[in-house]
Amino acid sequence: MKLLWIFLPLFIFCAPKVEQEEPVIREVGIASYYADRFHGRKTASGELYDKTKFTAAHKTLEFGTLVWVKNLKTQDSIQVRINDRGPYAKGRIIDVSRAAAKELHLIGPGKAKVEVWVVEGEVEDEDEGDGE
Repeated sequence: MKLLWIFLPLFIFCAPKVEQEEPVIREVGIASYYADRFHGRKTASGELYDKTKFTAAHKTLEFGTLVWVKNLKTQDSIQVRINDRGPYAKGRIIDVSRAAAKELHLIGPGKAKVEVWVVEGEVEDEDEGDGE
């Protein structure tokens, strides 16, 4: 037992430190897109919503986070930058801008089942992320 007390501190202080990576967030759910009436209105991040840029709303991701959104029916995917909070409709995981919705073929159906995942380690400054 005495040996345990002698070697335990050595083990604790000499053990290699393991850096924990941030988890890569992946979600599957329903995406929808912003109505045109929101164009030019202020988002939760403070910037104005621009329907021509590749941006999106998510309930918890940090503003500036880059995410991929993949339409699971069409297999189309696009990268967007989170700049707003939402969606507030039950069962939806992300609202994308009209430009992103067009690329994802959401304009006709209005919503689709998607997979969303964070671009590992990427957060853009609000000045840089115009999506074009």
